[in-house]
Amino acid sequence: MTTSTGTDWHAWQESWDRQQEWYMPDREERFRIMLDMVEALVGPEPRVLDLACGTGSITARLLARLPGATSTGVDLDPALLAIAEGTFAGDERVSLVTADLKDPDWPAKLPHESYDAVLTATALHWLHSEPLAALYGQVAGLVRDGGVFMNADHMIDDTTPRINAAERAQRHARMDRARSDGALDWAEWWQVAAKDPVLAEPTARRFEIYGEHADGDTPSAQWHARVLREKGFAEARPVWCSPSDTLLLALK
Repeated sequence: MTTSTGTDWHAWQESWDRQQEWYMPDREERFRIMLDMVEALVGPEPRVLDLACGTGSITARLLARLPGATSTGVDLDPALLAIAEGTFAGDERVSLVTADLKDPDWPAKLPHESYDAVLTATALHWLHSEPLAALYGQVAGLVRDGGVFMNADHMIDDTTPRINAAERAQRHARMDRARSDGALDWAEWWQVAAKDPVLAEPTARRFEIYGEHADGDTPSAQWHARVLREKGFAEARPVWCSPSDTLLLALK
């Protein structure tokens, strides 16, 4: 969609996808499994909370797969939210909320008190374990009984250091080859955004909020499953994994 500003929001979505795929070539596969599980557990017309939604990557795939769904996207990043707002302008199925997930009162900003599914991907590694555990408690309060929470992210098993080192070396060698073919990394993508007349100002605000990159924790899938059960989910386990990443599902 190109708006009155002359901005091609679809092109920005595509650019973001390519940058993310440089890090995660199997990104679409995790989204497919995530939506398979949404449909299997809560049906074809779910009310979804897209947690730390960024540009709305999950929401876009959700609505393409399940047109009867509705989505609330919540994030703090003004630049990525600007892309989401441009992308979904006029779509009554989508509402976007600016909120800081570290703020204990952020759920009060949401338009609904409960959701069939809360979905997030490649976002919560920004948080350290203690605030992440607190966030999981809040998520448990937002998911209806029988509803689901899914988190796709980098989860590291510290009990397998040699496997981890070999996987990381191979992944980075592949990323280096992609860079030589012109792939943009995270920092370069933001440099491009900072030069865009529409995104320059929200990008500047974004770096005032976050700095360059916040490195939180990447605990194991077992840690995530245990904490989610402690916070009120009945079942929790991985439903997809690659050598480096896991899609963890928790059922209320």
